[in-house]
Amino acid sequence: MAAASHKRHIAKTITWRLVGTLDTIVLSWILSGDPFIGLQIGVYEVITKMLLYYLHERLWFRVNLTKDGKVLESNKRHIAKTVTWRLVGTIDTMTLAWIVTGNPLTGLKIGLAEVITKMLLYYLHERVWYRINYGLSDRNK
Repeated sequence: MAAASHKRHIAKTITWRLVGTLDTIVLSWILSGDPFIGLQIGVYEVITKMLLYYLHERLWFRVNLTKDGKVLESNKRHIAKTVTWRLVGTIDTMTLAWIVTGNPLTGLKIGLAEVITKMLLYYLHERVWYRINYGLSDRNK
């Protein structure tokens, strides 16, 4: 894999956070019935998720998954990366929603709804970024 700069991971962090926060705001609004709860959870999430996403991105850049001595193809790697990020993200969202609403059940509902929407959105985000050379010193195709 090509060497990636910190600016690539920062750019991916920002673009994903825009997509992810919008999804969280809409789902939180729908499930709580209150647009201000959706906005509040979304604002807190910007802070926690950008830090968590950046750390996840740096960790996954160092992971070299192989099977029978061959590097795992990009689709399988992106799926594995999607699942690990979703676990981290869902736990963060459920915790934030619980704190904001004071109701652990609401936090659980919002977190479970996000599992579906965010995995699809994240996978698509990864596929788009896989095609972008921004922040790569060279590109192995």
